[in-house]
Amino acid sequence: MSAEDGTDLSAEPLFVDLGDLELAGGAAAFRQIEDAIAELLDCGAYVLSLGGDHAVTYPILRAYGKKYTHLNILHLDAHPDLYEKFEGNPFSNACPFARIMEEKLAVRLVQIGIRTMNPHQRMQVKKYGVEVTNMAEWGPDLTLDFKGPVYLSLDMDVLDPAFAPGVSHHEPGGLSTRDVIRLIQGLHAPLVGADIVEFNPQRDPLGITAMAAAKLLKEIAARMLQSTERSPSSNRSIGEATESTHRSELTN
Repeated sequence: MSAEDGTDLSAEPLFVDLGDLELAGGAAAFRQIEDAIAELLDCGAYVLSLGGDHAVTYPILRAYGKKYTHLNILHLDAHPDLYEKFEGNPFSNACPFARIMEEKLAVRLVQIGIRTMNPHQRMQVKKYGVEVTNMAEWGPDLTLDFKGPVYLSLDMDVLDPAFAPGVSHHEPGGLSTRDVIRLIQGLHAPLVGADIVEFNPQRDPLGITAMAAAKLLKEIAARMLQSTERSPSSNRSIGEATESTHRSELTN
């Protein structure tokens, strides 16, 4: 339970496991997630949520957008998830960032690791002013400059399948585990929330992806704890919540 900066999460009183959020189906699940996150934010917590597929990020950010009026999003993913609708569904896991940006839940969306952009999603990038670093443009010397609080949304398929085979949509040519850790550790802005999504244990028989997800969880939590130390509020804590869905579930 120790991160690379020496943070021992097992001995950290501000790091609290809230267990699983048992969800109903359909729109009711979205309302449950939004309400649960809003309640935690009202208590002064920074929330690290575990999916579930990427659809859960939209209700999470609905709660965050009401709490933080100048929120930045750092989105690590193979896919931009900006479809207006996917197979007729505007709330699928391929659409959350279209919903987030059209509702103006963040002032800035930065996407890294994208390698599946099609013409429709290019139009959506232009429409919403999304800042995209495709894998073809990626370099380890990339620096991120955020002014204001940051929410990190981490889809496990941002990693190359060699590092994370346990995802539903394999996209070769992605980031290494070390690349993602470097991005997390290099954030120079308050990290006020995060999610890790799209881990699919049915495609992870050797547990490789589960171990990568656990490693990233530790690094994200340690980075969030650094943000709590700089917060003017003295009662902040990190609540770790898991979102149960039909597709995938990451438990700890």
